[in-house]
Amino acid sequence: MRKVLCVEPVIFLYTFASSLTSPLVQQFIYRRLWESEYNSTFVSPGSNATYCEQNKSSPAYVKQKEVQEKASVFNMQLDLTGAVPSLIVAFVIVANGDRQGRKRSLVLPSMGALIADICLTVISYFSLSLSVLFAVAFISGLFGSMATFLGGGFAFIADVCHDEKQKTTRIAVVDLIFGVVSGLAGLSSGYFLRGIGFTWTFVTASLLHVVNIIYIILFLEDTVGISEFQDQSPVSCKELLRDTFSGVYMLFKTAPYKKRILIIVLLFTFMTYLFTMVGGSSLFTLYELDEPLCWNEVYIGYGAAAFTSVSLTSFLGVYLFSKCLKDIYIVFIGIFSYVGGMVMAAFAKTTLLMFLVRVPSLLCFMPIPVLRSMLSKVVLTGEQGAVFACIACLEVVTGTISLSVFNILYAATVAWFSGFSFLLSAGLCLIPLTVLCWLLCTSWNGEDLALLAPEEVSSIESVDS
Repeated sequence: MRKVLCVEPVIFLYTFASSLTSPLVQQFIYRRLWESEYNSTFVSPGSNATYCEQNKSSPAYVKQKEVQEKASVFNMQLDLTGAVPSLIVAFVIVANGDRQGRKRSLVLPSMGALIADICLTVISYFSLSLSVLFAVAFISGLFGSMATFLGGGFAFIADVCHDEKQKTTRIAVVDLIFGVVSGLAGLSSGYFLRGIGFTWTFVTASLLHVVNIIYIILFLEDTVGISEFQDQSPVSCKELLRDTFSGVYMLFKTAPYKKRILIIVLLFTFMTYLFTMVGGSSLFTLYELDEPLCWNEVYIGYGAAAFTSVSLTSFLGVYLFSKCLKDIYIVFIGIFSYVGGMVMAAFAKTTLLMFLVRVPSLLCFMPIPVLRSMLSKVVLTGEQGAVFACIACLEVVTGTISLSVFNILYAATVAWFSGFSFLLSAGLCLIPLTVLCWLLCTSWNGEDLALLAPEEVSSIESVDS
């Protein structure tokens, strides 16, 4: 059977299925906690709106805020449960992709997501306790979750792209797919929930993961030749971990001083911006469920779908700006775009204004693919797995810490100013902006370093000194 090097369908299916269930899990938790608090159904049959108390002097308003706080803390605990195992798995699987192939970093998370959706179906159908979700999160984390999948996907793209400009564009395309499909899935989730309920929506996501696993195993060709490893005897877990950490260690150990510092600076910039963006944007669903917006599941779907336009414009921004600007300037533009959106979101008290938050945020996704591309350009071909393993681990650690911090912060501030977390998210963007300004003031050029072997860079450093 003829196999292909097209990983985009895999990313499409995985992203759609995951993004279809992600907002539903938050709403499922919110509704179950609401029903537990009020001892009543959250949404009456045939209703187009949820019950949302706006009278601050009402006892129901106080209970509503308590549900907001409980849902925020529960989501934080759930994220922490799945983060620890996924961190280890992502690091090991993605880093070893340089020697053992990229496909396992795609198929394992898909299998984990399939198991998770099946468990969610059972929990929803039989109305099991919410505590079972912690076991589901842990099992999903053991298969690597989103971090392993994206790390393997981006490493796959880096393997098949040999032109540097093409690499930036192709990575941006993957982020475009991720953003557009997430928006479409978010838009669909409200109608799925209203039309067929939680249970059958989780069943639909499970079927999508089954199709994806079949495509990966039968039709996707690996970018790394592993025939020579298949003839060798199986390595032990100790040897596997040693080889994994050795590859990442050598990435920094053997690199010239300039290259090593540049990698660290770019990873730090990536981490700090991801921290602010993940933390701020993760609160949108809870913020929209609360007064004065009081959105129902369809409006929440519309809000998620609005990010489709943001992903599209960010991709167009990367595509156009990369022809006339250096990568670092594109990152600057994207961060300022995000700051504008978060400041506006902090004071959005009407449905129209909340939708208009996406206007200043039209280019906020640009820094993520550009920073990935910059890191990929700095390292050599055989180091792609190591650098994307570092990125994947940073995504897990940063995303988990960010979700925990911002959920706790939101729970503590929602009673007096629910938009405070958005303002904090915008303010923290000063950290990556400061680092980029320092990098811009130096004479280091990551794109030039990427085209040189370590020996050539060393010779240039000796000349500069």
